[in-house]
Amino acid sequence: MNTVPGWIWTAIGVLVALAVMWIALVAVLVVQQRRTGRDVDWRAILRLVPDVVRLVRRLATDPALPRATRWWLYGLLVYLILPIDLIPDFLPGIGYADDAILTIVAVRFAVKHAGYDALERNWPGTPDGLDSLVALARVQRPREDPPQR
Repeated sequence: MNTVPGWIWTAIGVLVALAVMWIALVAVLVVQQRRTGRDVDWRAILRLVPDVVRLVRRLATDPALPRATRWWLYGLLVYLILPIDLIPDFLPGIGYADDAILTIVAVRFAVKHAGYDALERNWPGTPDGLDSLVALARVQRPREDPPQR
């Protein structure tokens, strides 16, 4: 009787887990778009990527941000540039999942430590793109105070 080696089952398990993560990532993007009351615009989502990279670079070089936050963002930029990733980028669909997750964590970290105004001030894209990023990262916008009379 020919049995399958254990490493093959491990590889199959990893591939299934990665496929599930990819499906979950796509589902989150679709749900977030629908939650904002818009249809899913895949071109707008793809356009969001370069804007977010420019945002992270701008935040990392913004002297108004705390030094620790800037170092964290520089670390993210280095991670995004290096060819070594937790999930290799050449894997279709899921290769960039780790990059996306770490970028969302970095945006939340920057907003928590530098404030929403730093995010808004450094955003290079459209207002709709910022709305999408805020929805994906689940960042709380500051409440606008009513005008004083």
